[in-house]
Amino acid sequence: MTEPDDGRLAAIRGVIGEWVPDQVKLFSRAAGDTDESLALGVRPDVVAGHSLGEYGAAYAAGCFDFETGLRLVARRDHLLAEAAEHTPGGMVAVLKSSPEEVERALEDTEGSFIANYNSPRQTVISGLKDALNDAVEKIRGRTIMLNVSFAAHSPYVSAAADRMRESLESAEFRAPEVPFVSAMDGSVLHRAEEVKDALKGQMVAPVRWVRVVDTLARLRVEEWVELGGGGVLTRMLRDFESPLKGVTFEDLRSRVADLPAQARNLLPGSHDTPETPETPDPAADGGADR
Repeated sequence: MTEPDDGRLAAIRGVIGEWVPDQVKLFSRAAGDTDESLALGVRPDVVAGHSLGEYGAAYAAGCFDFETGLRLVARRDHLLAEAAEHTPGGMVAVLKSSPEEVERALEDTEGSFIANYNSPRQTVISGLKDALNDAVEKIRGRTIMLNVSFAAHSPYVSAAADRMRESLESAEFRAPEVPFVSAMDGSVLHRAEEVKDALKGQMVAPVRWVRVVDTLARLRVEEWVELGGGGVLTRMLRDFESPLKGVTFEDLRSRVADLPAQARNLLPGSHDTPETPETPDPAADGGADR
């Protein structure tokens, strides 16, 4: 993970204190990429984010300022850390198996839930440790235990989600300047309260990234720019039969560096902020929710 530079790190610590958790670092990088892309003259037509990335997407849409985003993400990190202590769990990425196969395998397994519908060939399950082991034995395909200590996007973090709702309720949100696609169901949001409600529900609800990709294609998005580093979501596009293309922010920076300002407006401007730079699963809140 790329560390914030000294100036940005000092600004972050001025808001949340000396300890800067990984979730905050990821949000900060996505926000920094957003600011730089705007300085380059590249503006989004629509935004979406994967799990933690929805906070970066809300920032990119102008729903709140950087300080508000820092406070909310730091609170999210704290609550999930507490959830890991009170109800230890874990997450497993299932590769090369359809979501339907994973759902069938979980029908007779208590204590495990689908956390992320990442692609037609990648699904993530959350649950208690023993339950996850039972589920893995029933699933065909490659399984990878993720380095997290709680069951994200499942009922096991519902207490943390309830407390996060209180923090979101007291935060000031503005209407998104561009449409915001919710990762809970792929719906297109236009009002401040809609975005706030989506963030209230996303901690415990499964991430339905497949629906996000479908919605972006329906909106005729040609290309997204993945902010925050890593390129995990862009690589995952290979699992979809979709006309969508993706580039990382680093690719975008190289592309526009030599273009005149008027030509930059011709570039596709859809932003997509990722959850984590780690593979195989961007949806487990990787280093962010440890």
